[in-house]
Amino acid sequence: MVFSSLPFLFFFFPATLICYYAVPNKAKNAVLLLFSLLFYGYGEPVYILLMVGSILLNYTAGRLLGAFDESEKKRKAVLVLCVIANLLLLGFFKYASLFVSTVKLLPVFSFLPDPQIALPIGISFYTFQSMSYVIDTYRRNCAPQKNLITFGTYVALFPQLIAGPIVRYVDVETQLQHRTHSLVLFTNGVRLFLFGLCKKVLLANALGSIWDQCKAEAGVNPTLTAWVGILAFTFQIFFDFSGYSDMAVGLGKMFGFEFVRNFNYPYTADSITDFWRRWHISLGTWFREYVYIPLGGNRRGKARQCLNIFIVWGLTGIWHGASWNFLLWGLYFGVLLTIEKFGLLQRLQKAPRVLAHLYTLFFVVLGWVLFDFTHLRDMGAYFANLFTPQNGLLTSDGLALLISHLPLFVCAVVFSAPTARKAFERWKSHRVYRVLEPVLGVAALVLCIASLVSSTYNPFLYFRF
Repeated sequence: MVFSSLPFLFFFFPATLICYYAVPNKAKNAVLLLFSLLFYGYGEPVYILLMVGSILLNYTAGRLLGAFDESEKKRKAVLVLCVIANLLLLGFFKYASLFVSTVKLLPVFSFLPDPQIALPIGISFYTFQSMSYVIDTYRRNCAPQKNLITFGTYVALFPQLIAGPIVRYVDVETQLQHRTHSLVLFTNGVRLFLFGLCKKVLLANALGSIWDQCKAEAGVNPTLTAWVGILAFTFQIFFDFSGYSDMAVGLGKMFGFEFVRNFNYPYTADSITDFWRRWHISLGTWFREYVYIPLGGNRRGKARQCLNIFIVWGLTGIWHGASWNFLLWGLYFGVLLTIEKFGLLQRLQKAPRVLAHLYTLFFVVLGWVLFDFTHLRDMGAYFANLFTPQNGLLTSDGLALLISHLPLFVCAVVFSAPTARKAFERWKSHRVYRVLEPVLGVAALVLCIASLVSSTYNPFLYFRF
């Protein structure tokens, strides 16, 4: 079950809201934990046990860190064992199949059976959240949480459970204990949720259907069609992921939480460095705080900094999925970021902004080819279509594909930039807007519901993460 499904919109979410606001404040976390576990278990009930196990593991580690406050040796042992246990769980459920399929390439291991392990949705997100709590408790950045229900609510909280943002415990520690509920905050949450829903259902899904068509013909696309396809995916993945993030943040507001912003118009960036400050901000923050800086960051010379960048981006790539193309994608950005660190970034800052922006978009778009093709042969065929006219530069079908979807691409450009937000900021104080806003909100919801009812196409790109 995901936020853009009809059962969620009409049954689960209203029931959660009613129960949440019907109980006193001291029981609200218990309600959220119960409904979050029901939400998680809807698709695969057995994985509720995995979720509960993760909660108990990290809660116990936090309590032990508090109990061993005077013994640094014991505290470090608890930290190491807990991090290893978390990574083993993540590795088994997410990467066992990749590991076995890789070692089977060696004749001596060809007898190994392929493990059939269903991937628990959101396991990467809640595992990273849990580890951030344990690491920050070890660093004494936060106190051990003594209330199991409160800690369970933090780990399992359904608004951001399956697609982020990755919420660090230190950022919501106070909110878990005491949070404000107000009509203004709730209204802002509804507005943001509807905006994210529109991005996902009306834009991402429509763009995704174009990409699926072009991807299916990877070996025969003319050049124009190939570029139309990868641009469609470029916008699809942004509206899909940022749409879910907006819905998560909006839902959080309705329950009194303020989650971190996860996207800041990444396609307006003027360098790869700038792009990764704007894209999936919570993941970048996690790797910086818990991997890059502990490895030494940029404090141990250029060679060590370069190594640290490649370690972080290799891990970032493989975090996104159990396939070697994700590692390749991560290392690709590691190379680009290293080049920028060693001089290119300074030149980009002096260059005309339009050139820096085009450079950034060009390499980001190419990166999405690496990201979405799991087979190298198909990946290579698509790159060939982009840069060689082996199937022609354009055809009447490719031109028709672009022209017929031109309004969709225009909308994608507008809503991937700050244009719409700036217009909203200008108009929201006008009396006419205040009258029209509820009407526009209802109309947007009706359009989204109509789209969901009339189409079975509603992919969830981040299910594997």
